[in-house]
Amino acid sequence: MPAQRRILITSALPYANGPLHLGHMIEQIQTDIWVRFQRLRGHACTYVCASDAHGTPVMLRAEREGLTPEQLIERIQASHRADSAGFLVSCDNFYTTHSPENRHFAELIYTRLAARGHIARRSIEQAFDPEKGLFLPDRYIKGGCPRCGAAEQYGDSCESCGATYTPLDLKNPVSVLSGATPVRRESEHFFFRLGDFEAMLREWTAGEGVQPEVANKLQEWFSQGLNDWDISRDAPYFGFQIPGEPGKYFYVWVDAPIGYMASFRDLCNRTGEDFDSYWAEGSSTELYHFIGKDIAYFHTLFWPAMLSGAGFRRPDAVFCHGFLTVNGQKMSKSRGTFIMARTYLEHLDAEYFRYYIAAKLGAGLEDIDLNLEDFVLRVNSDLVGKVVNIASRCAGFITKRFEGRLAAGDEAAALLADFLAERDTVAAYYEGREYGKAIRLIMALADRANQYIDHEKPWALAKDPAQAARVQAVCSAGIELFRVLMIYLAPVLPAMAAKAAGFLRSELDWAALARPLGAHTIDTFSPLMNRVDPERVAAMVEASREDVAQGSAPATAAAPVAAQHPPIAGTIGIEDFAKIDLRVARILAAEPVEGADKLLALTLDLGDDARRNVFAGIKSAYAPAELIGRLTVVVANLAPRKMRFGTSEGMVLAAGPGGKDIFLLAPDSGAVPGMQVK
Repeated sequence: MPAQRRILITSALPYANGPLHLGHMIEQIQTDIWVRFQRLRGHACTYVCASDAHGTPVMLRAEREGLTPEQLIERIQASHRADSAGFLVSCDNFYTTHSPENRHFAELIYTRLAARGHIARRSIEQAFDPEKGLFLPDRYIKGGCPRCGAAEQYGDSCESCGATYTPLDLKNPVSVLSGATPVRRESEHFFFRLGDFEAMLREWTAGEGVQPEVANKLQEWFSQGLNDWDISRDAPYFGFQIPGEPGKYFYVWVDAPIGYMASFRDLCNRTGEDFDSYWAEGSSTELYHFIGKDIAYFHTLFWPAMLSGAGFRRPDAVFCHGFLTVNGQKMSKSRGTFIMARTYLEHLDAEYFRYYIAAKLGAGLEDIDLNLEDFVLRVNSDLVGKVVNIASRCAGFITKRFEGRLAAGDEAAALLADFLAERDTVAAYYEGREYGKAIRLIMALADRANQYIDHEKPWALAKDPAQAARVQAVCSAGIELFRVLMIYLAPVLPAMAAKAAGFLRSELDWAALARPLGAHTIDTFSPLMNRVDPERVAAMVEASREDVAQGSAPATAAAPVAAQHPPIAGTIGIEDFAKIDLRVARILAAEPVEGADKLLALTLDLGDDARRNVFAGIKSAYAPAELIGRLTVVVANLAPRKMRFGTSEGMVLAAGPGGKDIFLLAPDSGAVPGMQVK
């Protein structure tokens, strides 16, 4: 076991003008898995977060609701806390940026920067809304991008080309608040001289502090020159006043990242932890931030420069992730796919989402798609059909026939050794935030455990009293393999791991990998996870849907032209045929189905890590070993069908007269898994 590390971890602060949605939970879950993994390994890992409470949006929403900003943020913060807890996020302190600690550090950092010559002041022209009587924040003015011309872009950056600019650079600007055309008005502002830190930032970003994709983007910003950063806003504004400057407030992006320090200070005040040992320049502790790729600019340029200029340590790394899409598209209220965290929790188990997202997450900035059909199939197949299935198949025999007593011995010793030999690889994947790779490896091990049980057939052995010791040995080995899998999955599935620990009467930490259960008594097995009910998913989508007025077809629309020939009985229309999703799949595993003459159980890879377990009646034409690695076409959106052998999650397409003449996709077709067949 490596020496204990002292680590402080944060995730971006959700804004306090609304509740959390599933996009927020991507980040918190990614962070939490990393935190739980570090703790599982025995490291001292602290995770803090907070609600980002300042700025014009909070002020305006509070005004609309007849509340003070303080009342609004208190209510929103409570919902943020509850939703994070509902998704089993193990945050040590969830605080607020509207706090005495945050005011202290904002003023301290500012005064140090000013004293060292890193703050400038000058008069600027700003966009002013003549109807609302206030200067417009960047996000409250829209227009055309001055670089690429994309319409409907906000006043600070372009979502189309990534350009950054000032609101006055926009083409045809409009106030989001009133629709009025903004006018120019002059005001004195305060600026952070970011260019003073260019050499430091170039060196820091050239190391391991940022991902390669972010480093490449930073090079673009460096080549354009680092501009002074406007850090002040004019009254009316909800935030902290700049010391000695009436009517001038810190821009929300100044005190938002300082909220990491404030939240940790609040925790230190209650626990006695040494704040300076984590934040002082030259600290030997570790500091990491998990954020979305849209706020990389603030966290990889402004934030480390502010810290360095004020005499604090810089983060060891800033980890960015991509956005969440649902069913391949941006989240949509009209389609019911803009899903709030609370709506999800009212319908589904948090660990379903944790597992599915973990299976999709890598160390890069790629967007993560929540495909709701795949979500149901993958969770049911992997967690219920594979992992839980191992324990449920073995525990009954141990409890009923051996009073819960496991057998000590070397049964399946080689297989167990293979499982344990993967510990360093699993650990490296978690450490590197390659959760999807970790999940794929763990599920491959789960497949091997199930194959072992299928091969040994304890249910058949149990029919012969003389084989009792063999039944106990095989099922004990299955329980041992399950234990290892649950330790590997514990960072992703903490509640299921806790239930498994109770069932096993054993701790599930990393050190326990080296301590087999041996002759040990387990508890009576009870279900560790229920299958995802597709009807609950549909209900969640419906609860998330907001009706959007749609133009309807005119009442006089012409009927379709009649076909020249009457349809054949039982035919379907082109509309129905278009609903069939035909995909190329690679066969990962193939096994005979006990009790079935014609069926093989296939595990299919549909690309993008989508898996299906399908029964196919092709046993007469192919030996299972011949199919591994072959490609086939599958109906990917066929509703799962319960059969007496299990559940089939799709349909494999083949051609031929039958018997030995059943043909799949040609091996040299050039197709790849996930390719759509049209």
